[in-house]
Amino acid sequence: MSRNFLVVDPEENQAVLKGLASPARISILKLLQSKGPMNVNDIADVLRSPQSSVSINVQMLQEAGLIRTETIKARKGNQKVCHALYDEILIVLKNDIKETEPDAIDVSMPLGLYTSFEVSAPCGLCSVDGIIGLLDVPSTFLDPDRMKTGLIWFTRGHVEYQFPNNARLANAQIRELEFVLELSSEVPGTSADWPSDITLGVNGVEVGTWTSPGDFGDKRGVYTPDWWKLKGSQYGKLKSFRVNDEGSYVDGLRMSDIRLDDLKLDVHHSIRLRIGVRDDAKHPGGINIFGRGFGNYDQDILLRLRTRK
Repeated sequence: MSRNFLVVDPEENQAVLKGLASPARISILKLLQSKGPMNVNDIADVLRSPQSSVSINVQMLQEAGLIRTETIKARKGNQKVCHALYDEILIVLKNDIKETEPDAIDVSMPLGLYTSFEVSAPCGLCSVDGIIGLLDVPSTFLDPDRMKTGLIWFTRGHVEYQFPNNARLANAQIRELEFVLELSSEVPGTSADWPSDITLGVNGVEVGTWTSPGDFGDKRGVYTPDWWKLKGSQYGKLKSFRVNDEGSYVDGLRMSDIRLDDLKLDVHHSIRLRIGVRDDAKHPGGINIFGRGFGNYDQDILLRLRTRK
């Protein structure tokens, strides 16, 4: 099950806001999202709008990156077919999306905003207030309260997040991509000696694997809430995964030969991060992902795009 999200910073993405600032364009987006791909004439017929007006609005939505169009042959000439790109568009007003370096664009993604998942038990979700849904039931990952998630764990499988490619929207060229997040292995209880191969993928390309040494519970996490049992996972290691023109690295150590060009960032409106444990992992030791309110680092999943001057 997959849903596509776009996270919008209103200061960065004026074109998106302009695209949304029209009841007519909103109607087109809703129609495409519910009915699937349609050509301009069909859209005009359903909405009872002039074809010329629909064509102008379709062009604005395409320029804003809110839809995709393709020209295909019809009985007479060609027709433009429009495709919806997003199921939900989130406008973020807080300062989690900002430039922290002169040549960097940061986006923080809440842990519960995954757009797809496939996990196996033991698994679960927690917020700072308590357990979300049912433990060890994968369908709990569909619970609407997942938006409050501060801790995710599962044995095998993955979760996937869709970040906006704000560098592309700003017409800036990316020279390095970095993800920063807090991770550990997952074992019933805890064990400092419990290796797990955690694999990272970007835009459908497997970037590399980091082997977590264990599931840490020797002391309570700095931000882990008091109600969370002491024998449960308490914190992880803050890991930096980077991809640039030279290759892919974790904490500065080379993981693979995958380079930026392999991710085709220039043609994608979003950057998809998939993280999990493969079925064929040599060390299938599960995964904990810590977000706000859990672990030793009070942060969401951070994407940092470093751009060329």
